[in-house]
Amino acid sequence: MKIFPRFSSFNISAFGMGVEKRKMDLIAENIANTGTTKTDEGTPYRKKFLSVTEKKSFELNLDYQGKTLDMKRSSNSHITGLNPVQTPEMEAVRKFKTETGEDKAPGELVYMPDHPDANAEGYVELPNVNVINEMVDMIAASRSFEANLTAFNSAKQIAKDSLEI
Repeated sequence: MKIFPRFSSFNISAFGMGVEKRKMDLIAENIANTGTTKTDEGTPYRKKFLSVTEKKSFELNLDYQGKTLDMKRSSNSHITGLNPVQTPEMEAVRKFKTETGEDKAPGELVYMPDHPDANAEGYVELPNVNVINEMVDMIAASRSFEANLTAFNSAKQIAKDSLEI
């Protein structure tokens, strides 16, 4: 369902809740695989994380007499303080993309000669997941989800109260 720009606070909060839910899902997967020493690829499980970026950080297309000029921001110091033009037709929520990444850092090597995944020297590479860090990240994602939910409910209450006027 498309929400009109004047109700964009709903879009912003809903997007935030969706991102935090995906983060919590990845964290739960990381915690569940802390003991996985061999995946289908033959390597230990690697920590997964969520990356959220804008689809286009700054692109402006100018159409001048049938010619298109693409302008891109190549440095953070270029065009500082510029505010994009907003029209009622434009969505208030920018288009973001979320990508799942994998931490390529090696895991800890532990001497376990009887383990089925041990190498020739008897060492097993464990997953690069730190359960304590994952729990801290889970708490942060949970609180961020709650903050977005509170903002959503506040916007809903404001819209509801404005209908009673």
